[in-house]
Amino acid sequence: MIIEHIGIQVDDPVAFSDWYCKNLGFTLIRKLNNEADAHFISAGNTMLEVYANNTVTTPDYAAMSPLLLHLAFKSEDVDADHDRLIAAGATEFEPKGSTLAGDELWMMRDPWGLAIQLCKRAVPMM
Repeated sequence: MIIEHIGIQVDDPVAFSDWYCKNLGFTLIRKLNNEADAHFISAGNTMLEVYANNTVTTPDYAAMSPLLLHLAFKSEDVDADHDRLIAAGATEFEPKGSTLAGDELWMMRDPWGLAIQLCKRAVPMM
C-alpha cells in the first residue's frame, strides 16, 4: 500500500492551496464543492487534502512544536528556497542547521503556522 493523501484542517483551504501551488510547486488535483471546501493538491506521489470542516476546530499550528507535525520538502538550494518563501509570507522558526550526516535543514512556518522544513540531503534518502 502507498499513502494517497494526508488531510489537514485549515481555516482557508482556497488560500492555503493557492499558496502551496504558487510557492511550493503543488498542483490542484481536485476541488470538492462541499461545505468544507476541500482541495486536493499534489507535488509528487502524495496529495494533501486541505479543508475547513466546521465540525472540528482548526489546530493552532503556530503553537505546535514542529516535532509534532511538519511537512518536509526536498530542496536543491535551501538558502534560495528559504529567502523565496520568506518573501512569499513564510516565517523562520529556527536558523538553518545541519546534521552529522551533512544534511542541510531549515525549519520554517507557512502563513498558517504549519511547520515546513527544507531538506538538502548529503546522501539522497529516496
